[in-house]
Amino acid sequence: MTRRKLGGSGLDVGPLALGGNVFGWTADERTSFAILDAFVAAGFNLIDTADVYSRWAPSNRGGESETVIGKWLRRTGNRDRVVLATKVGMEMGPGEKGLAPAYILKAVERSLQRLQTDHIDLYQAHAADEATPLDETLGAFAELIQKRKVRSIGASNYSADRLAQALQISRANGLPAYTCLQPPYNLYDRAPFEADLEAFCQQEGLGVIPYYSLGAGFLTGKYRSEADLGQSPRGAKVKNYLNDRGFRILRALDDVAARHHTTQGQVALAWLLTRPTVTAPIASATSLLQLNDLIASTRLELDAAAIEQLDQASAWQAGKETA
Repeated sequence: MTRRKLGGSGLDVGPLALGGNVFGWTADERTSFAILDAFVAAGFNLIDTADVYSRWAPSNRGGESETVIGKWLRRTGNRDRVVLATKVGMEMGPGEKGLAPAYILKAVERSLQRLQTDHIDLYQAHAADEATPLDETLGAFAELIQKRKVRSIGASNYSADRLAQALQISRANGLPAYTCLQPPYNLYDRAPFEADLEAFCQQEGLGVIPYYSLGAGFLTGKYRSEADLGQSPRGAKVKNYLNDRGFRILRALDDVAARHHTTQGQVALAWLLTRPTVTAPIASATSLLQLNDLIASTRLELDAAAIEQLDQASAWQAGKETA
């Protein structure tokens, strides 16, 4: 497998990142272990999680995904075979959120303990914190890198303006710089990234590891009407895709998948991999069957006609993406 450079992080990763949001939520520990085993056995290495996963689930408090991954690392001894990415900043409880230095330094220790490791390969700001000056956040990350608790840093859900400000402050103050961006990006949700972030990431040489790569499952073709939304706990997120543009995209996915004798999900991920800035799409699996489909997408080569068909079906205009 050809590894890809993750921006300027110094990390080499496979062309698919395994999303850890389902571990300890819709994938129990045994299933999660099996998925992680198979992912690494197939030659992939980038595992993405966050401290907040999966605090939203009933009876969960956050940290469930990191805990499952940590138990798996201890059981398998695979720490040197994976690139471990997690995030900080989302609310974990009263007063437990944001990117203030004191909170970052406390949160990283909790993540390291749950992950049962002495370092995080990619530590990401989960969302912009307007209440904390960027130089203070970056200074905290610098301390973690100096102490070798973190190898590199990234940003998630940052606007182009906020990301540009952060890079400028890093350069001006000799602080570590964000080396990659984790934005929501898929065949349907194109505008937020392509409008200004895509060109900026290309200009700055940032890696891009998009989440919602399959649109919460919509781009697999499993949701065709509101009646289908009850199939999964994530179904409610799909409702906004059920419109004329969404159905155009599904028809194009159906057609390209049939011509290539594959699945709609594989086509959607393969399309992302044709984008010039995308390093590795993030996708999650709750079964080995789903994981095998994700892995197969990295071997699917779409021809020019297929890419053009998908581009046209999903084309967007400013303010009219859902038209």
